[in-house]
Amino acid sequence: MDLNREDAWHLLTEYTKSDSLLKHALAVEAAVRGYARKFGENEEAWGVTALLHDFDYERWPTLGDHPNKGSEILRERGYPDWMIRAIRSHATEITGVTRDSLLEKTLFACDELAGFITAASLVRPSKSVLDLEAGSVKKRMKDKAFARGVKREDLVAGAETLGLSLDEHITNVILFMRERADALGLRGTL
Repeated sequence: MDLNREDAWHLLTEYTKSDSLLKHALAVEAAVRGYARKFGENEEAWGVTALLHDFDYERWPTLGDHPNKGSEILRERGYPDWMIRAIRSHATEITGVTRDSLLEKTLFACDELAGFITAASLVRPSKSVLDLEAGSVKKRMKDKAFARGVKREDLVAGAETLGLSLDEHITNVILFMRERADALGLRGTL
């Protein structure tokens, strides 16, 4: 199967209508694509994987259904096993699929952090990722009431999984998301 972003976008928007979930997919895609460039990996393949990692979530939000229902759909449509495995690995506690490949580790590391950075950007006076810094994100991490659905230990584990300091990982994801600030709705007033 020839992986391309246009087909992936059509599949994503077939199953996902929520603007916030679409922007989450775009944010994770931006982060994973950035790391693909950094690691010298296939940016298109990694980006398509990231774009589709939660495509089934709106229809099947129950853990166990997500990401398993989506995996079945991807398999039926001819997506490659390595991609389906990467998507299943981002929910290893549900699927039992371990994170072994660099793509699997990167998808996990970027998923929750991209959402957290989005939230941290939107509460800034500028409502922008363009003036957000790692220190501000780390300060928000200490506030348990802020984005309470995000497990702080997953943010830390994601950086460790990639062999990066938390500061470096947060900075990388901010920079990758800045490249797509307009599409993510994170340009704000800047």
